[in-house]
Order: sequence, then structure tokens, then C-alpha cells
Amino acid sequence: MLQNSDIKQLIKQLWNKFWSGGISNPITAIEQITYLLFMRRLDEDDAERMTNDETYVSIFPRQELRWFYFKDMPGDKLLSHIQTDVFPFLKTLSPADSPFAEHMKNAVFIIPKPSLMVDAVKIIDEIYIKITHDSAVDGRGHSVQDIQGDVYEYLLSEIASAGKNGQFRTPRHIINLIVELVQPQFGASIADPACGTGGFLVAAYIYILTQFTSDAYRKKDEDGFIRGTKADKLIDYTRKSSWEHDCFHGFDIDQTMVRMGLMNLMMHGFSNPQIKYQDTLSRGYNEDSRYDFVLANPPFTGNINKEDINDGLLQMVDTRKTEILFIAGIYRMLSVGGTAAIIVPQGVLFSSSKAFVEARKIIVDDCELKAVITMPSGVFKPYAGVSTAILIFTKGGTTTQTWFYEMLADGRTLDDKRAKLDSYGDLQAIVTLYRERTSKPPKGRKGRCFVVPKSELVDNSYDLSLSKYKEDDYVSTEYKTPSLILSELRTLETEIMAGLSELEGFLK
Repeated sequence: MLQNSDIKQLIKQLWNKFWSGGISNPITAIEQITYLLFMRRLDEDDAERMTNDETYVSIFPRQELRWFYFKDMPGDKLLSHIQTDVFPFLKTLSPADSPFAEHMKNAVFIIPKPSLMVDAVKIIDEIYIKITHDSAVDGRGHSVQDIQGDVYEYLLSEIASAGKNGQFRTPRHIINLIVELVQPQFGASIADPACGTGGFLVAAYIYILTQFTSDAYRKKDEDGFIRGTKADKLIDYTRKSSWEHDCFHGFDIDQTMVRMGLMNLMMHGFSNPQIKYQDTLSRGYNEDSRYDFVLANPPFTGNINKEDINDGLLQMVDTRKTEILFIAGIYRMLSVGGTAAIIVPQGVLFSSSKAFVEARKIIVDDCELKAVITMPSGVFKPYAGVSTAILIFTKGGTTTQTWFYEMLADGRTLDDKRAKLDSYGDLQAIVTLYRERTSKPPKGRKGRCFVVPKSELVDNSYDLSLSKYKEDDYVSTEYKTPSLILSELRTLETEIMAGLSELEGFLK
């Protein structure tokens, strides 16, 4: 999590410069900013590798393409140089068959004004100077790359704040909670069928790196999660590179999001990330039983054309609703024994429509439905007020009983501001109680968490709404009788009339 307030201020300046410079669409702005951050990072990384490895061959065919060569050029020349030389070079960086190269083919550099170009380059340079300084004084092994990743995450988070756009971004602390619950391991294949900027993949990657990081290099974030990315115990770099390439897979149907997701992963250290432009609900997608973990906050409340939907999904759930299709699709993507954690609108938990019931049958009858965690409606504010829940299930397992938890607080205000509070909310309690759910099952159903046997779920038409099974304590309240209330009103009226008469007496 980005801590440096100076860097945050510089990012706000950058946003404002783009806004006033004629790029008001936030997605367009962040894409252009990303390209510039990438140019800056490439030059520094390349220079560092040349210093530390005498066998290394620079990726730059000409010095003119390096950030430190062109950054002080006058405005007109700078803009022209980046448009005609540097940006085209950027597109050729990865192997021709890599997702990065494929999706950069259609990328365009559209910064229109020399003055904006100069300002943006200057601010990004200042950001990197502070990143380098923070890395040097951090003392916990956080590299430039770590802080750079935090900067990029902060940049992405700014998309969803202050009305900058309507992009539906999953809050980082909810993603971290989900990753902490499913505990992905090194070597496991992890996928997100609607990955956006790749938040789940990055969080899973950092969680696993933490398992290979010594205590001295770990620290607790603002939500109480322990994280560290030095991975000093993972010394086989060939194995690590292969792991990054083979085990993390994202998909999205928005080309811009695919590019931003690829950049996000590269900013966090991936050398050849695997995010593809692919509709995972379509007939063109047929990866079944492949992934050990599927983590997702898929789009919901949308309908898609039936002709475009994968036939296999329609055989499982005959619907056009994306939230139901994604449940079926994620089930298919999982390998036997694989675990999914997905965010769904709470309507999925109780709707009596046939497709909804069929989807719930899949995760109860054909999987082990481990948990249903309901979240308050403010979790996705300011851009969505819908109530949601987290479902955790393992394909091929057997549901005996399901753990329910009612989250009431997530460590932030639940209004549009979503300001951070001093506490962790329920986040750490959920992790602790979830891990203890079998060894120390909760007693009764009057608390925040409880368990429900499968037979009861089935008897209630697979209804998964928490309120269906929670028992509340009712406190009886005695009310005054109507005659007593009328008597008190007459007494009160008499007192008022007496007061008015006394007031009139003073005026005579």
C-alpha cells in the first residue's frame, strides 16, 4: 500500500494535468500515463542490469530511445520523438507471440500537446526519484519494483474515486481478504475469467511471494494482512520466472483493460504476463478443468445474446444472466479439487428463478460449498451500492455443512467517501474464524457466524441467504394503551392552553 503522501500528491497533479490538457476520459488518461511510466521503468531497469551483469545485452538498439536521453528535450521535439520513435519501439519489446506484443499492436499514443508532454515527463521523473529514495530508506527489503507496483495500484484506485469514471473496481482489501481465505500455493494455476486490471492475480502473486519472504522483510498492511515481496527464500530465479509465466492467467473482453492488466502485472515484476482478450462465456472458450484456483469479481446484472453463449454453459444453466453464467463457467474452469472464490450479488443467494437454483445446486451438490460471506452494501461504493457476498467452493468435494458469516464492517466508512477507519473491521476475524470453522465450529445461529448442514440447504430450495438461517433474539417491548396516550395528550394540551393564556395576560 502506497504510504508516501508526496507521491500521492504528484499522482493527483498528473491527473489534473491530463484533465486540463484535454484528456478527460480517465481510462484513456491512465493508459497514456502507463505508457510513460513503462518507458521510465524500462530505462532504469536496463541500466541497472547492465551495471550488475557484464553479459547482459541492452534492449535499447539506440540511445535516443532511452528516457534519460529524451526527457529534457523541448516540448515539440519531445512529443514528436516519443510519438514516432519511442512508442513504436515499446510495441516490439516482448516476443511477437506474447500477449503483451499482441495487445500493443492496436495501442495508440495520443497525448496532444507538447506542454502536457513536458509536464507529464517531469512529474513522472519526480515520482521515480521519490520511489528510489523510499526504497533506499525503507529498511525492509522493499525494492523499487515493490513501491512502483504500489504506485501503479494507487493510480488505478484513483480511477474509481472522485467520479473519475464508472469502472467497477474491486477494493484491494476485499481482494486481499479473499486471497487470504483460499491461500493459493506456489505452482498452483490461478485464473481470473474477467480480470480487469489484474487485481486478483497481483494479490495472489504477492501472497505467495510472502510465503517465501523472511520475517525481517515482511510487514503488516493497513488491513492487518502480512505481506512481503522480497522472496529471499525463493532463490531459483529460473523456477520463479517459469512460475510467473505458467501459473497466472487472466481474461477480459475489453482491449484497454487487457493492456492495463498486462502493464499492471509487469509493474509488479512479471516479465511475460499472460492476460488474454477472451470472452470466457463464449463458444470460443473451452478450457475445462484446468485451474487450481479461480478468483473473480465477474460483471453482473447484465444479459448477453444467447447465440454467443457457450453451449456447455447453457446446458448447465439456461439463462442469459452473466452472474449465473460465470458461476457455471468458473465451475468448468476448475480442476477437480480446485477452489473458487467469487463475488456475487446477494440476489444470487436466494432468487427462486430456475437458473439461479440450478447454479446453487452446482456449488452445493457438485462441490464442497465452504463459505458464504455476506458483505454490506457500501463495500463497492462510490460506484455501486449493491449488496454482495463471497462464495468459496471446491470442485468435486462434498458439502456436509456450510459456514456463513455476516460482515458488517470492512475497516472503512460505508458511504461514498470510503474513508479508512482505525480498525480492521471484520477482515481479520473472518480469516481467523474461517480457518477454525471445522476445529472450532460456532455454536448456535445467533452470532455473526454459524454453520448450516447441507440437508437444510436442500430442504430450503438451496437458498443461501444468511437471514434464512440466522436466529435473532427478540426483545419484547411494552407499548402504552391508546386510552393512556389520549389521556397524556389531553393533559399536554391543557398545559399548552394554560401557558398561552398566561402569555396573553402579559401582553394586556
